[in-house]
Amino acid sequence: MRWVGRSAEIAVLDEVLDGARRAAAAPGEPGTGTPVVVDITGEAGIGKSRLLAEACARARRQGMTVLRGRATEYERHLPFQMFTDALADLPPRAWEGFPDAGTVAPLLRGGAAADRFVLHRATVALLRHLGSAGGLLVALDDIHWADHSSMELLDHLVRHPAHPSVVVFGTRRERQSPSSLTATLARGGDTGAVLGMPVGPLDERACVEEITPDLPRGEAEALYTASGGNPLYFLTLLQAHRAGAPVAGPLSRGVGALLLDELVPLSPGQRTLVEAVAALGDHATPAMLACATGRTAVDVTADLEVLTSRDLLRTAALGRLALRHPVFRAVVHEDTPPWRRVEFHARAAAELARRGAPAAEQAHHVERSMTGWDPAAVEVLIEAAAQAAAVAPASCAHWLAVVLRHLPHTREHEARRCELTLLRARALGACGGLRESRELLQDVIATAHPSSRLGSGAGAGSGVRVSAVVLCALMERHLGRSQEALALLRRELGRGPEPADALLLGMELGSAAPHAADSSYAEVRGEVKDALATARSLGDEVREAGVLAVCALGEAYEGAMAAASGFARQAAALVDALPDENLTELCEPLARLGWAEAFLEEYGEAERHTDRGLAVARRSGQVYLVPHLLLCKSHVRVQTCRFPSALELAEEAEDIARGIGSDQLLSFVLAGKAAALVPLCAPGDPRPLAVAEEAVAAAGTRVNWWASTAWVMLGYAALVAGDPVRAREAVLRAGGPDLVRLQPSLRPLYMEILVTAALATGDPDAARHWAERAHKEAQQLGLASQRSSALRSSAHLPLQRGDTAAAADLFARAAEESARSGADFWEAQSLLLEASVRTTTGGEERGRAAWLRGRDLAAAGGSGLLLGLADAIRPAAPPADTGSPSRRTAAGPADALATLTAREREIAELVALGLTSRAIADRLVLSHRTVETHVSRALRKTGVPSRAALASLVVRSAGRRAAGRGLTDSGFTEPGFTDPGFTGSDRA
Repeated sequence: MRWVGRSAEIAVLDEVLDGARRAAAAPGEPGTGTPVVVDITGEAGIGKSRLLAEACARARRQGMTVLRGRATEYERHLPFQMFTDALADLPPRAWEGFPDAGTVAPLLRGGAAADRFVLHRATVALLRHLGSAGGLLVALDDIHWADHSSMELLDHLVRHPAHPSVVVFGTRRERQSPSSLTATLARGGDTGAVLGMPVGPLDERACVEEITPDLPRGEAEALYTASGGNPLYFLTLLQAHRAGAPVAGPLSRGVGALLLDELVPLSPGQRTLVEAVAALGDHATPAMLACATGRTAVDVTADLEVLTSRDLLRTAALGRLALRHPVFRAVVHEDTPPWRRVEFHARAAAELARRGAPAAEQAHHVERSMTGWDPAAVEVLIEAAAQAAAVAPASCAHWLAVVLRHLPHTREHEARRCELTLLRARALGACGGLRESRELLQDVIATAHPSSRLGSGAGAGSGVRVSAVVLCALMERHLGRSQEALALLRRELGRGPEPADALLLGMELGSAAPHAADSSYAEVRGEVKDALATARSLGDEVREAGVLAVCALGEAYEGAMAAASGFARQAAALVDALPDENLTELCEPLARLGWAEAFLEEYGEAERHTDRGLAVARRSGQVYLVPHLLLCKSHVRVQTCRFPSALELAEEAEDIARGIGSDQLLSFVLAGKAAALVPLCAPGDPRPLAVAEEAVAAAGTRVNWWASTAWVMLGYAALVAGDPVRAREAVLRAGGPDLVRLQPSLRPLYMEILVTAALATGDPDAARHWAERAHKEAQQLGLASQRSSALRSSAHLPLQRGDTAAAADLFARAAEESARSGADFWEAQSLLLEASVRTTTGGEERGRAAWLRGRDLAAAGGSGLLLGLADAIRPAAPPADTGSPSRRTAAGPADALATLTAREREIAELVALGLTSRAIADRLVLSHRTVETHVSRALRKTGVPSRAALASLVVRSAGRRAAGRGLTDSGFTEPGFTDPGFTGSDRA
């Protein structure tokens, strides 16, 4: 069909494709702002698919790889169906050189994965691989019908772009799009990753003059008016009119009726084939159609030739057949008698079973063919649910719902119903259905009487019941209802459960208590010790290790570090002696043990146990535990100055938290991400504060552990951003009266924020109060990093009085304490603070040595914040080095800036104000690339290594000094405060 109109839309798509091709041709160059996704929206029949097809044709002509897939209306529970369709045409040679082909197997309808988030990352790697040779276009049609797993994967692609050479064009109907998809695309629009392209009606001239030049103008205009400029409706009306209907005839009938009129001339066999194609969807191949209709392959082939020649059917990937438009399919599907659709699906299911197809592939047809209780069909659905549980929990939950809908409500099936409901609740909890999961678990708890046992014939037993109680408590905590979780656990313990069940409940109680606003580990210490005694009396070493881990974390949280250390050593000894196959149940205790060791500043042990826990969690599909293990590892890497990897771990945890759908968990994860971003980013970068603000927003108005974590991190980010007032308010909001809501074992770190903020706002009395309290509590804790923090807080007091020698000595002691614990970040920070004041005490040599050591640590760890400070306080070079370009700024910042042009100097000054290149471009009405060019030239001419150093150079040339002050004039805070870390882990 000849292309009509849409020239503006095509021009935009061409520009995006050109950007992708340029990126593929120059893989080492930074991206040029090309969007990741083009969101093509419009009503049914408006021409979205036609526009997408044109874009695919243009991309192929330009040498790009093109993958095209479609989501379909009646297959919304097939995992990754949209992406499976897109990858169907990929030739075998495309996989050459790609190492993770096995990981993306679920996208190809084969294999399995224990972690859908690993699959997401592997898919990004695959797209990057495919786009490396000329660029890649992934064209996805009708994404409003996509299954939950495909939408999750699309969300991941928006937030983690594969490469500028890879672009996704997606079409959807805006009014039929689920809220999660709309939110993903809106968030991407805010960040520039998504470009919206609404498609409206064709203009009247294009329809009347280019499509119907042979019709009288009045008739053509009447057809256009009736269609509203919708191309599908216009062509349908036109076809009816050309068939002999008067102009007024088609206008009085619906489009669906007009489409069905095209089936009237068909023979009964041909019409049956059209109906079978509408029902079978992706399985509508000639061979399957012969099975589904009970006809010979020869007869089917002859009729298919007629149907394709009439443009009723079109051939798709892998020889599949489809009706020419989704609207046409929907009309035919709904017009087909239900009993006939059931027959088509039953025959298709039988044929797939005969071929040995995976249960997940059979499940769609089995579901559609069930009309009553069918034990064989139910087993297929249960097997499909088990296969989908790890990679597509929403599909798992759906198929279990189908089973439960058909399962007879009889006494003999009561235990099975409880077990399947528990499995469905677990799947819903993994894909965002927390409230529905909680409701199902409450039903199981009510049904499974505490006195009944599994296999007793009286229904579901206490094993299922206790599992439901523990899982329900987890759902309550993820919903921000920690008090309700505690009440549920205590009620169940009060029923006098069997010892093994009481042990599980006691462990969960010890994990849940610190999360509640009005509770603490101290209040449940007795119950947890009872659980430990029970584990030992039963000789259950696995659960004994689990309870010991709970004890270690609980005591570490409360600041009883000696007790925590003892419990941690005992737990580690048991865990290390157990083989991997015994650790599936210990995955959660491994997370607790890792966090306890992190709080005890035993970073190597914490990372070792966290790595083991991650391996077990991924292998066993315990996805809800992975974010806490990842964040523990990220926390360790923040402390030990490994920031790029710390951020990667936090971002992986964020992916999972968003998939689970818990605002509380997301708040915790975003706080952890902000903790990695603050030291990683250069001064002036807006990301840390934005992420911390999102963490607070996710926590909501609740007053609990999650919210306190987010508010403390907001205080940290605000202080770095140069807003000490907001920083103080945020920390006080987190801690409440006298900071009682803050984790005791981390309070000295939090109080350092208050000390720095107080001095920056001119309140030395408050600074002294918090510094003295930090010193006292740090001594009680006996932790090197806490003592280091307290020493830095104390150092600010003599510094404020002008006693720089005393301040320098305290900063030096702080560096020594940090080095003792292996906390390289705090050591680097303390050394740079020492260096900033040594030059005023006559200790230039010691100051230079501290500066070199601190800057080396910062550079090795990738800390943009500390590198910015190091550049701002760079000591004067010794005489032998004065000619070195790297020392040029120390000798004369004004001379270095004098080499810049007027425009370069203007941009350098805006960089010093903390503006990004894009913000500078907007202010000066320049292109983003032009600004980047001027910045690069300024860096080269001045001999400085970074934007932060350039900002410092501008500030120093204006006579403003950073040394000896809590807040520098270059727009960032001297790190005279610490990463507050986290107040625990998810005790789930």
